Amino acid sequence: MDVRLEKRLIPRRNTAIAAAIVFDGGRQKVNCIIRNMSENGAKLEVASVTRIPRVFDLVVPKVPAQPCFVIWRSMKELGVQFT
Repeated sequence: MDVRLEKRLIPRRNTAIAAAIVFDGGRQKVNCIIRNMSENGAKLEVASVTRIPRVFDLVVPKVPAQPCFVIWRSMKELGVQFT
């Protein structure tokens, strides 16, 4: 059960979009699923958050890369704010 309090001003819509977390100047990539998103941020699902830095680019095919900043993380999820 997710017990986080809702603090967002803009609601997110549920999604299931395949994407990639790209960092280290494009040399590192971690596949992810965008589980929900708004114009300001998203929740990403990954196999493990241990290698993922605080700042990275979120890449979706045919869409410009979106710089992100990690707001929270759990074992297999990240909450990010678009920068």
